[in-house]
Amino acid sequence: MLEDMRLFATVVEHTSLNKAAERLNVSQPALSRRISRLEAELGVELFRRIGKRLELTAAGQLTYEFALELRRFHGSYLQKLNAFKTDEAQIVTIGASLTTLQTTLPDLITAMTEKHPSLEIKAVTGKSHEIATLVKERKVDFGLVASAVADDPAITSLPLFDDHLMLVLPRTHFILEKTQLEMADLNGLPMILFAPGTWYRTLTDELLRRHGVKPDVRMEIDSFEAIVRLLSASRAGTLLPKSYLRRQLLEDNDLYVVRVRNLEQTKRTTSLVHGDPAWLTPSIRFLIEETSAFFARGAHLPKELS
Repeated sequence: MLEDMRLFATVVEHTSLNKAAERLNVSQPALSRRISRLEAELGVELFRRIGKRLELTAAGQLTYEFALELRRFHGSYLQKLNAFKTDEAQIVTIGASLTTLQTTLPDLITAMTEKHPSLEIKAVTGKSHEIATLVKERKVDFGLVASAVADDPAITSLPLFDDHLMLVLPRTHFILEKTQLEMADLNGLPMILFAPGTWYRTLTDELLRRHGVKPDVRMEIDSFEAIVRLLSASRAGTLLPKSYLRRQLLEDNDLYVVRVRNLEQTKRTTSLVHGDPAWLTPSIRFLIEETSAFFARGAHLPKELS
Protein backbone atom coordinates (compact mmCIF):
# COMPACT_ATOMS: atom_id res chain seq x y z
CA MET A 1 0.00 0.00 0.00
CA LEU A 2 2.80 2.45 0.86
CA GLU A 3 4.52 1.91 -2.51
CA ASP A 4 1.22 2.12 -4.40
CA MET A 5 0.43 5.42 -2.70
CA ARG A 6 3.85 6.75 -3.65
CA LEU A 7 3.28 5.84 -7.29
CA PHE A 8 -0.24 7.29 -7.22
CA ALA A 9 0.96 10.62 -5.79
CA THR A 10 3.62 10.87 -8.48
CA VAL A 11 1.01 10.33 -11.21
CA VAL A 12 -1.17 13.06 -9.70
CA GLU A 13 1.71 15.49 -9.51
CA HIS A 14 2.69 14.89 -13.17
CA THR A 15 -0.95 14.69 -14.44
CA SER A 16 0.22 12.05 -16.90
CA LEU A 17 1.04 8.36 -16.77
CA ASN A 18 3.82 8.80 -19.33
CA LYS A 19 5.55 11.62 -17.45
CA ALA A 20 5.12 9.83 -14.12
CA ALA A 21 6.51 6.59 -15.61
CA GLU A 22 9.60 8.47 -16.83
CA ARG A 23 10.05 10.03 -13.40
CA LEU A 24 9.69 6.67 -11.68
CA ASN A 25 11.81 4.84 -14.24
CA VAL A 26 9.11 2.24 -14.94
CA SER A 27 7.18 1.39 -18.09
CA GLN A 28 3.89 3.16 -18.72
CA PRO A 29 1.91 -0.13 -18.98
CA ALA A 30 3.37 -1.37 -15.67
CA LEU A 31 2.44 1.89 -13.94
CA SER A 32 -1.04 1.81 -15.43
CA ARG A 33 -1.53 -1.72 -14.07
CA ARG A 34 -0.43 -0.62 -10.59
CA ILE A 35 -2.92 2.26 -10.59
CA SER A 36 -5.72 -0.02 -11.86
CA ARG A 37 -4.87 -2.52 -9.10
CA LEU A 38 -5.01 0.24 -6.50
CA GLU A 39 -8.43 1.37 -7.77
CA ALA A 40 -9.67 -2.23 -7.61
CA GLU A 41 -8.31 -2.64 -4.09
CA LEU A 42 -9.96 0.59 -2.91
CA GLY A 43 -13.16 -0.04 -4.87
CA VAL A 44 -13.30 3.45 -6.36
CA GLU A 45 -12.12 5.29 -9.46
CA LEU A 46 -9.26 7.65 -8.70
CA PHE A 47 -8.98 9.35 -12.11
CA ARG A 48 -11.14 10.52 -14.97
CA ARG A 49 -9.33 10.16 -18.28
CA ILE A 50 -9.76 13.29 -20.42
CA GLY A 51 -7.78 12.57 -23.56
CA LYS A 52 -4.17 12.06 -22.45
CA ARG A 53 -4.75 14.11 -19.32
CA LEU A 54 -5.77 12.63 -15.98
CA GLU A 55 -8.15 14.42 -13.64
CA LEU A 56 -8.76 13.39 -10.03
CA THR A 57 -12.20 12.24 -8.94
CA ALA A 58 -13.49 13.28 -5.51
CA ALA A 59 -12.31 9.91 -4.17
CA GLY A 60 -8.99 10.47 -5.92
CA GLN A 61 -8.56 13.86 -4.22
CA LEU A 62 -9.23 12.30 -0.82
CA THR A 63 -6.76 9.51 -1.60
CA TYR A 64 -4.12 12.02 -2.74
CA GLU A 65 -4.45 13.93 0.54
CA PHE A 66 -3.97 10.65 2.39
CA ALA A 67 -0.95 9.81 0.21
CA LEU A 68 0.64 13.16 1.06
CA GLU A 69 0.06 12.60 4.78
CA LEU A 70 1.45 9.08 4.47
CA ARG A 71 4.52 10.44 2.66
CA ARG A 72 5.08 13.06 5.38
CA PHE A 73 4.62 10.53 8.17
CA HIS A 74 6.91 8.01 6.51
CA GLY A 75 9.61 10.64 5.99
CA SER A 76 9.36 11.74 9.61
CA TYR A 77 9.60 8.13 10.77
CA LEU A 78 12.70 7.47 8.68
CA GLN A 79 14.32 10.64 9.99
CA LYS A 80 13.68 9.63 13.59
CA LEU A 81 14.78 6.08 12.96
CA ASN A 82 18.00 7.25 11.33
CA ALA A 83 18.95 9.02 14.56
CA PHE A 84 19.30 5.60 16.19
CA LYS A 85 21.19 3.96 13.30
CA THR A 86 24.63 4.62 14.71
CA ASP A 87 27.14 2.63 16.69
CA GLU A 88 27.75 5.64 18.90
CA ALA A 89 25.71 5.90 22.07
CA GLN A 90 22.93 8.47 21.91
CA ILE A 91 23.09 10.92 24.79
CA VAL A 92 20.14 12.75 26.35
CA THR A 93 20.38 15.15 29.28
CA ILE A 94 17.22 15.41 31.38
CA GLY A 95 16.61 18.12 33.96
CA ALA A 96 14.56 16.94 36.94
CA SER A 97 13.20 18.66 40.00
CA LEU A 98 14.19 16.91 43.23
CA THR A 99 10.76 15.32 43.61
CA THR A 100 10.62 13.95 40.07
CA LEU A 101 14.20 12.73 40.42
CA GLN A 102 13.05 10.42 43.21
CA THR A 103 9.56 9.55 42.01
CA THR A 104 9.32 9.74 38.23
CA LEU A 105 12.77 9.49 36.71
CA PRO A 106 13.85 5.97 37.83
CA ASP A 107 11.02 4.13 36.04
CA LEU A 108 11.37 6.32 32.96
CA ILE A 109 15.13 5.69 32.71
CA THR A 110 14.58 1.95 33.10
CA ALA A 111 11.98 1.91 30.32
CA MET A 112 14.10 4.03 27.98
CA THR A 113 17.32 2.06 28.41
CA GLU A 114 15.51 -1.26 28.02
CA LYS A 115 14.09 -0.06 24.70
CA HIS A 116 17.28 1.70 23.55
CA PRO A 117 20.32 -0.12 25.04
CA SER A 118 22.79 2.32 23.43
CA LEU A 119 21.09 5.33 24.99
CA GLU A 120 23.11 7.22 27.60
CA ILE A 121 21.01 9.29 29.99
CA LYS A 122 22.38 12.13 32.10
CA ALA A 123 20.33 13.88 34.77
CA VAL A 124 20.66 17.37 36.21
CA THR A 125 18.61 18.27 39.28
CA GLY A 126 17.30 21.56 40.61
CA LYS A 127 14.14 23.39 41.58
CA SER A 128 11.41 23.69 38.96
CA HIS A 129 12.27 27.26 37.98
CA GLU A 130 15.94 26.27 37.73
CA ILE A 131 15.07 23.40 35.39
CA ALA A 132 13.04 25.82 33.26
CA THR A 133 16.09 28.07 32.97
CA LEU A 134 18.30 25.14 31.97
CA VAL A 135 15.78 24.24 29.25
CA LYS A 136 15.78 27.80 27.90
CA GLU A 137 19.58 27.92 27.94
CA ARG A 138 19.72 24.54 26.14
CA LYS A 139 21.80 23.02 28.93
CA VAL A 140 19.35 20.11 29.14
CA ASP A 141 17.39 18.49 26.31
CA PHE A 142 14.13 18.53 28.25
CA GLY A 143 12.95 18.72 31.85
CA LEU A 144 10.54 16.94 34.18
CA VAL A 145 8.97 19.13 36.84
CA ALA A 146 6.28 18.47 39.41
CA SER A 147 5.03 22.04 39.72
CA ALA A 148 3.81 24.78 37.45
CA VAL A 149 6.33 26.68 35.37
CA ALA A 150 5.58 30.35 34.83
CA ASP A 151 4.13 31.14 31.40
CA ASP A 152 7.03 31.66 29.04
CA PRO A 153 6.71 31.64 25.24
CA ALA A 154 10.20 30.09 25.03
CA ILE A 155 9.07 26.97 26.89
CA THR A 156 6.58 24.29 25.87
CA SER A 157 4.94 22.41 28.74
CA LEU A 158 3.39 18.97 28.16
CA PRO A 159 1.28 17.62 31.08
CA LEU A 160 2.19 14.00 31.86
CA PHE A 161 0.13 12.92 34.87
CA ASP A 162 -1.55 14.13 38.05
CA ASP A 163 -0.17 13.15 41.44
CA HIS A 164 -1.43 13.59 44.99
CA LEU A 165 -0.22 13.01 48.55
CA MET A 166 -0.94 9.86 50.54
CA LEU A 167 -0.63 9.21 54.27
CA VAL A 168 1.87 6.46 55.10
CA LEU A 169 2.10 4.94 58.59
CA PRO A 170 3.86 1.99 60.27
CA ARG A 171 1.60 -1.08 60.36
CA THR A 172 1.97 -1.22 64.13
CA HIS A 173 0.75 2.36 64.60
CA PHE A 174 -2.17 2.70 66.99
CA ILE A 175 -4.09 4.97 64.64
CA LEU A 176 -4.62 2.08 62.22
CA GLU A 177 -7.49 0.91 64.41
CA LYS A 178 -9.54 3.37 62.32
CA THR A 179 -10.45 2.33 58.78
CA GLN A 180 -10.42 5.88 57.45
CA LEU A 181 -8.91 9.06 58.80
CA GLU A 182 -9.80 12.73 58.59
CA MET A 183 -7.34 15.60 58.46
CA ALA A 184 -8.05 16.32 62.12
CA ASP A 185 -6.49 12.94 63.01
CA LEU A 186 -3.12 14.30 61.90
CA ASN A 187 -3.17 16.90 64.66
CA GLY A 188 -0.31 16.08 67.05
CA LEU A 189 0.63 12.99 64.99
CA PRO A 190 4.39 12.30 65.01
CA MET A 191 5.56 12.88 61.45
CA ILE A 192 8.68 12.95 59.33
CA LEU A 193 8.41 15.54 56.56
CA PHE A 194 10.46 16.34 53.51
CA ALA A 195 12.90 19.23 53.93
CA PRO A 196 11.56 22.71 53.04
CA GLY A 197 12.16 24.20 49.61
CA THR A 198 10.32 21.86 47.21
CA TRP A 199 6.79 21.97 45.79
CA TYR A 200 6.08 18.79 47.76
CA ARG A 201 6.89 20.37 51.13
CA THR A 202 5.17 23.62 50.16
CA LEU A 203 2.05 21.66 49.24
CA THR A 204 2.22 19.78 52.55
CA ASP A 205 2.54 22.99 54.58
CA GLU A 206 -0.35 24.63 52.69
CA LEU A 207 -2.54 21.57 53.29
CA LEU A 208 -1.82 21.43 57.02
CA ARG A 209 -2.35 25.19 57.41
CA ARG A 210 -5.63 25.12 55.45
CA HIS A 211 -7.06 22.46 57.76
CA GLY A 212 -5.61 23.96 60.93
CA VAL A 213 -3.59 20.82 61.61
CA LYS A 214 -0.32 20.86 63.57
CA PRO A 215 1.46 17.49 63.54
CA ASP A 216 4.43 16.73 65.77
CA VAL A 217 7.23 17.12 63.22
CA ARG A 218 10.08 14.92 64.45
CA MET A 219 12.42 15.18 61.43
CA GLU A 220 12.84 17.00 58.13
CA ILE A 221 14.77 15.00 55.54
CA ASP A 222 15.44 15.59 51.82
CA SER A 223 15.28 11.91 50.82
CA PHE A 224 12.12 9.84 50.36
CA GLU A 225 14.13 6.67 50.87
CA ALA A 226 15.49 7.86 54.21
CA ILE A 227 12.03 8.92 55.36
CA VAL A 228 10.57 5.51 54.50
CA ARG A 229 13.30 3.67 56.38
CA LEU A 230 12.85 5.77 59.53
CA LEU A 231 9.05 5.62 59.87
CA SER A 232 8.73 2.34 61.77
CA ALA A 233 11.68 3.02 64.05
CA SER A 234 10.35 6.50 64.86
CA ARG A 235 6.71 5.39 65.09
CA ALA A 236 5.90 8.33 62.85
CA GLY A 237 3.85 8.94 59.73
CA THR A 238 4.53 10.90 56.57
CA LEU A 239 2.89 12.28 53.45
CA LEU A 240 4.35 10.93 50.21
CA PRO A 241 3.41 11.38 46.53
CA LYS A 242 1.40 8.50 45.10
CA SER A 243 3.88 8.21 42.22
CA TYR A 244 6.62 7.13 44.65
CA LEU A 245 4.76 4.35 46.42
CA ARG A 246 5.09 0.69 45.45
CA ARG A 247 3.65 -2.37 47.17
CA GLN A 248 7.08 -3.94 47.62
CA LEU A 249 8.42 -0.72 49.14
CA LEU A 250 5.59 -0.69 51.69
CA GLU A 251 5.95 -4.38 52.52
CA ASP A 252 9.73 -4.21 52.90
CA ASN A 253 9.42 -1.39 55.42
CA ASP A 254 6.28 -2.69 57.18
CA LEU A 255 4.24 0.34 56.16
CA TYR A 256 0.63 0.94 55.22
CA VAL A 257 -1.21 3.57 53.18
CA VAL A 258 -4.23 5.03 54.95
CA ARG A 259 -6.95 6.79 53.01
CA VAL A 260 -7.58 10.43 53.90
CA ARG A 261 -10.24 11.89 51.63
CA ASN A 262 -8.84 15.43 51.63
CA LEU A 263 -5.43 14.23 50.50
CA GLU A 264 -6.92 13.08 47.20
CA GLN A 265 -7.64 16.74 46.45
CA THR A 266 -3.94 17.70 46.65
CA LYS A 267 -3.38 17.16 42.96
CA ARG A 268 -0.26 18.44 41.27
CA THR A 269 0.58 17.92 37.61
CA THR A 270 3.97 16.59 36.57
CA SER A 271 4.96 18.01 33.20
CA LEU A 272 7.66 17.68 30.56
CA VAL A 273 9.13 21.01 29.49
CA HIS A 274 11.25 21.71 26.45
CA GLY A 275 12.45 24.70 24.47
CA ASP A 276 11.94 25.80 20.88
CA PRO A 277 11.16 22.69 18.77
CA ALA A 278 13.60 24.01 16.15
CA TRP A 279 16.42 23.31 18.61
CA LEU A 280 15.46 19.68 19.08
CA THR A 281 17.27 16.98 17.15
CA PRO A 282 15.12 14.20 15.63
CA SER A 283 16.28 11.76 18.29
CA ILE A 284 15.33 14.13 21.14
CA ARG A 285 11.92 14.81 19.58
CA PHE A 286 11.44 11.06 19.33
CA LEU A 287 12.38 10.55 23.01
CA ILE A 288 10.00 13.32 24.06
CA GLU A 289 7.19 11.59 22.17
CA GLU A 290 8.11 8.26 23.77
CA THR A 291 8.16 9.86 27.23
CA SER A 292 4.68 11.33 26.73
CA ALA A 293 3.40 7.94 25.52
CA PHE A 294 5.01 6.18 28.52
CA PHE A 295 3.05 8.28 31.00
CA ALA A 296 -0.12 8.29 28.90
CA ARG A 297 -0.15 4.47 29.25
CA GLY A 298 0.11 4.82 33.04
CA ALA A 299 3.30 2.74 32.87
CA HIS A 300 4.77 4.73 35.79
CA LEU A 301 2.12 3.54 38.26
CA PRO A 302 1.76 0.06 39.75
CA LYS A 303 -1.66 -1.46 39.21
CA GLU A 304 -2.41 -1.79 42.90
CA LEU A 305 -2.06 1.98 43.43
CA SER A 306 -3.44 3.25 40.07
